[in-house]
Amino acid sequence: MLNEVIFFDTLRQGLWVAVVISIPILVVALVAGVTIGLVQALTSIQEMTLTFVPKLAAIIVVFWMSMGFMTQTLVSFFHERIIPLIIGA
Repeated sequence: MLNEVIFFDTLRQGLWVAVVISIPILVVALVAGVTIGLVQALTSIQEMTLTFVPKLAAIIVVFWMSMGFMTQTLVSFFHERIIPLIIGA
């Protein structure tokens, strides 16, 4: 039977895995946003697509590059934590 301690510990680990997986994408979005914002402020160009398109492209590239890491982290979490809870080990 699943008690509170196991439930909350699994929830805590799941949230930590979500944070670790999202860090590369969030960092790239932050850096791209700040860089593009700085360029816009220096050149006085206020075009909305200038911020959206490069940031989206950077996020897609980083997502594609880190898919293996994300998948491996999630599979590891499920094998080590979720599946043993399901089968009752």
